[in-house]
Amino acid sequence: MNILITLLVFILMEGATWVIHKYVMHGFLWVLHKDHHDHSNEGAFEKNDYFFVIFALPTIALMYFGSLQNYNYLFFIGLGIMLYGMAYFFVHDIFIHQRIKYFKHTNSRYFLALRRAHKQHHKHLGKEEGECFGFLYVPFKYFRMYFKSHKK
Repeated sequence: MNILITLLVFILMEGATWVIHKYVMHGFLWVLHKDHHDHSNEGAFEKNDYFFVIFALPTIALMYFGSLQNYNYLFFIGLGIMLYGMAYFFVHDIFIHQRIKYFKHTNSRYFLALRRAHKQHHKHLGKEEGECFGFLYVPFKYFRMYFKSHKK
């Protein structure tokens, strides 16, 4: 049952990510997310990185309080969120944005379409008129868009 809770939360995080990204990051907390789009930061970190802390705090609280109660469902909800956050870090920060120069090349159709969808998202420098606010789910049009432009 605990593995099912963790897996379900991981999957549901995609919808939560879409909502948070569209309405919070591109909404009232645009002040923190803006430098991620316009690259106005000078150092290795962006104001956008504060979202790591913002999202980590409830995750830590869920895992902590769940662990105090014999690792009940709260712990496994937190675990699902944490695993999604780890996936986000590796795919978004390392693979897509190359903040750590690793995993530069891939032949995976999924990862190529994911990278293309993210580029489409970043072509909008303002907080309005964005697209593709999710993370791991890639709409089919981005597979078509990528492979249509890369046919030989």
